[in-house]
Amino acid sequence: MRTYQKLKLDRPADGVLRITISEPGRLNAVDATGHRELAEIWPDADADDGVRAIVIRGEGEAFSAGGDLGMIQEMTRDHATRMRVFTEARDIVYNVVNCSKPVVSAIQGPAVGAGLAVALLADVSVAGRTARIIDGHTRLGVAAGDHAAIVWPLLCGMAKAKYHLLLCEPVSGEQAEAMGLVSLCVDDADVQRTALDVAARLAQGSAEAIRLTKYALNNWLRMAGPAFDASLAMEFLGFTGPDVAEGVQAVRDKRAPRF
Repeated sequence: MRTYQKLKLDRPADGVLRITISEPGRLNAVDATGHRELAEIWPDADADDGVRAIVIRGEGEAFSAGGDLGMIQEMTRDHATRMRVFTEARDIVYNVVNCSKPVVSAIQGPAVGAGLAVALLADVSVAGRTARIIDGHTRLGVAAGDHAAIVWPLLCGMAKAKYHLLLCEPVSGEQAEAMGLVSLCVDDADVQRTALDVAARLAQGSAEAIRLTKYALNNWLRMAGPAFDASLAMEFLGFTGPDVAEGVQAVRDKRAPRF
């Protein structure tokens, strides 16, 4: 498997590949390189015969703070950048869905943006009690594209999905488990161990049976593909509009946006 710059790879158990989103000091925010690598890692891992299960986590106390503001600003100015990130955002979602190996996410601290897409699309998601899950698209001034339309209504129902996606209302790990948004909620100190234990159990199971069960279940997500494609297009249309400039500035100023 090739070397990645923003993703650390190790094999903590037999048959288990652990992917760590690594941007120390920046809550694992995803810059242009990290965004591209989050799209590319899944077919790479899928092709590795030594990998039977995958764990995805963030370095330190955060999963990921989402897209780097510099990358977002560049998207608002440059069409080529916008189209490149659009393609990568689509590939992140579909590559996780289509990866034949089971994926387990270990969610601690903030989980936002592209990182959140991977965390919630994982086959088994393990969240810490104080994890902070936020889809912040509308607060930024763009539609909630990304992974939101494909998976939130299926996991937690349309009423909860609309409430949290329209208002960018945070969800704790405990709330996420109660509403069906994640598979498990455990004490923060147990997140990494629990996720690794789940992945190790999956790696020891029948690879064919697990792979085909995942494929069959993910047809629910594939059926939502047209809704996802439309939402992603609407999100990136927003990057050409006026609201995103105020949204970015509000994030920089750590204040509520004034649209």
